Parts: sequence; structure tokens; C-alpha cells
Amino acid sequence: MNIVFLGLPGTGKGTQAESLAGEMGVPHIATGDIFRQAISRGTELGKKAKQYLDSGELVPDEVTCGMVKERLAEQDTKPGFILDGFPRTIAQAEALDRIMQELGRELQKVIFFSAPEDVLIKRLSGRRVCSKCGATYHVEHNPPAQRGICDKCGGELIQREDDREQTVIRRLEVNRDKTQKLITYYQRQGKLTTIDANGPLEEVQKQLKEAVGVQ
Repeated sequence: MNIVFLGLPGTGKGTQAESLAGEMGVPHIATGDIFRQAISRGTELGKKAKQYLDSGELVPDEVTCGMVKERLAEQDTKPGFILDGFPRTIAQAEALDRIMQELGRELQKVIFFSAPEDVLIKRLSGRRVCSKCGATYHVEHNPPAQRGICDKCGGELIQREDDREQTVIRRLEVNRDKTQKLITYYQRQGKLTTIDANGPLEEVQKQLKEAVGVQ
């Protein structure tokens, strides 16, 4: 089954994608990973993307979509895939439709993870990261044994700039309109399923499995 996960930052779609992909035996394809792989392999598209990233510019859709197409054409995606972080815009959604057509495949489901924005702000702004080893914690849901200190290496826990409350609010604002347009786009195609991402992890997993028909 070929699936796209949609949702605002903090809805937990990446965590759920990784778990479900393992159960289904299909790759979890995150756009960040696609970029890193293409750049590390030195592909033509990877070189182009690196030039834009190194100069602090946004990578154009034609380059991003090209890398997505290359990744989806790889052998391990034949049984299916879970695509996380793409598409982000209607233009990218239309490009994905063309990519799937060119590959002779079909996107079966789009799962939208829904959660109130005040919950997402708490989730994201409560995140702390170890300055040494990169381990991730949360002040409420996954606190370290000793406040401000990493359990694994004893490093200092910091709040990344991206996780500061005002930055989180801006990120949600930027993503809200684009996500709503994608919801409408896939609703019209009859592919969208919305699940409540505000509950416990196990409950979200249960909804997700029911949505994709996994026992």
C-alpha cells in the first residue's frame, strides 16, 4: 500500500510512520532522509540541492520532486511506502500524482493527523535535546531523571531555537493554510482519512491500523 502522512508539526506522524512501516514491511520515506541520501551519494539532483542549501535558499520543487521520484523508483518501495513530509503544497501534490502515474503506481491513502494547536504548541515547546549526543526528551511526557541533564551521556539539555514557543507558533501558522489546502485536495480524490492524534500513543496507533487495514 502506498500512503502519504499529513499533519502539522508535533502531531507525531513521523513516530507513527516509523512504527507502521516496520509492521507493514515497507519503507518510511521522510523528505529529510531523501535529501541527505541524495547529497551523500553525490547524485546530480543531490548536488543541485546542496548548492541551494549551502547558500541558504529553498530547494526548488523541480529538484525536490526529482529526488522523490528517484526514491520511489527504488526496489524496496515495490511492496509500498509511507511518505512523510511530502507533499507540502498543492503543486507538490500534483507533481506526486504525475510521479505515481509515470511509475505506473497509485497512491491509495492519505492519513491526516489532527490535533488542537494548543496541544501541539505544548508538545513542541516542551522538547529538549542533549547538546552532546542528541537524545530527545520532553519536560512533561519524557523528562530526564535529573532536570536539564541527559540520562545517556550526562550532557546539558537545551531547547532548540525551532522549539521556542514563539517560533513554534509561527511554524504552525505557516503550515496551517498549506495543510488545509492539501486536506481539501485529497478529500476531493476520496483518499483522505482523518485520525485523532490527540490521544495516547496506543490509541492513535489503533486508529491508524484500522485506517490502513493492518491487524
